Amino acid sequence: MSVEIDTRPIWVILLLKASRPAFYLAVVLIFWGLIAMPTPEGLSIGGQRAIAIFAVCLILWVSNIVPLAITSLFAIVLVPVLGVLPKKETYALFGNEAVFFILGAFILAGAVMHSGISNRVALNIMKRFGGSPRTLVISIFLLSAFLSFFMSEHAVAAMLFPIVLEIAKGLGLKPGKSNYGKLLFFALAWGCVIGGVATFLGGARVPLAVGMLKETTGDSIGFLEYSVAVFPLVVILLAAGYLILTKFFPIDIEGVGSARAVLERRIKGLGKFSINEYATGTVLLFTIIGWIAFGEGLGLATVALSSVVVLFVFRLVKWKDIEEYVNWGIILMYGGAIVLGAALDKSGAASWLVKSSVGDWAGSPWMAFALFSFLSILLTAAMSNAAVIAVLLPVSLGLASKLSMDPVVLTYAIAVPAGLDFMFPMGTPAIAIAASSNYINVKESAKGGFIMFVTAWAVFNLVAAWWWPLLGMGYSR
Repeated sequence: MSVEIDTRPIWVILLLKASRPAFYLAVVLIFWGLIAMPTPEGLSIGGQRAIAIFAVCLILWVSNIVPLAITSLFAIVLVPVLGVLPKKETYALFGNEAVFFILGAFILAGAVMHSGISNRVALNIMKRFGGSPRTLVISIFLLSAFLSFFMSEHAVAAMLFPIVLEIAKGLGLKPGKSNYGKLLFFALAWGCVIGGVATFLGGARVPLAVGMLKETTGDSIGFLEYSVAVFPLVVILLAAGYLILTKFFPIDIEGVGSARAVLERRIKGLGKFSINEYATGTVLLFTIIGWIAFGEGLGLATVALSSVVVLFVFRLVKWKDIEEYVNWGIILMYGGAIVLGAALDKSGAASWLVKSSVGDWAGSPWMAFALFSFLSILLTAAMSNAAVIAVLLPVSLGLASKLSMDPVVLTYAIAVPAGLDFMFPMGTPAIAIAASSNYINVKESAKGGFIMFVTAWAVFNLVAAWWWPLLGMGYSR
């Protein structure tokens, strides 16, 4: 049995031990101060309490001192306890369609990964198109993006990571020193990030935003409608990302013969296509068709859960097989975010916050759109993208009526940029997974990621200005 001895000075140990209770005490004092202060003019008591809950959740989400799901549960508890919303209404919000769509999407993705079809497709594409150093990078980059159209981006990164790592080792690339090694893992991470904003399935942030939009205004965004709106953004960012990566990390090897041997060995290990793979792939295909054709009428969650039922009825998957793929913490996080957003809206707190803060900076619809898209892409570098939506969306929707803006467009302004962090591991699981390889580091990620940060924000605003009007979308209603 090994024993580890802490050799740090005793004052350092005591300070670290005391910092957590001191932090909690500071949060409690801030919360009490916001509750006890005189109610500002134009704000109701319920709105004041909603802002106090919002402030505490913001601090906990940014600090990440407790799990995100626990912070959301804290919000769910405080909203009825403080009388911001009745308890029946509060807990009913957790049954929002977006929560069940996210649950269904997790189970579907888990079934696809468990069947092995996604792994088989990935290996065969890399073998088919990875004949040279340049085409291998392109195949990993585009494959990461394409798979993230249909699966959570961090699930795609986790699935492809061991394959890319084995390729890097097979090529004899030295961690931290090989340009090509860095290129491979950045291609994996950036491909996942860009592809993750293409559809509702790349991450649960868009369904969360749509759920909050529907709960607040009654408006919604369709599965196909969303993808068509962001398609030019995805294409341009893929081109820009590849150019930036190859500029920063020029290819420094001549051949990838040993990498092809790795891929062939893995493909042989998979054996022949199984009936389960064919059947699971068919269910996924019909699910996507269902979302496109019937999502607006039946609801995205209804289609997703119907497909989940089919998977279990035909015994294509067992519950124990997909349990590990269902992130219950994310489900709780999003349920709490929807409750908090509804509390801010229905208490009048969101409108008051807009008038007293952001409203002074957003004097026109274009300025409001640019401001919120910038804040969204900036904040997601430091906190969960779901938390960014929970923080910004209620405030932006409160601004919509003041500026006669379309709340749907403001929802895009926050939901899409919230998924475009290329800089830091704490904001993007795909980058965190790639960084764990030791082939890339945070400094390199921040350097190239900052250029993509600026590029992504500029391209997103240009797409909104030039592409969306062709689809009948505008800043104003």
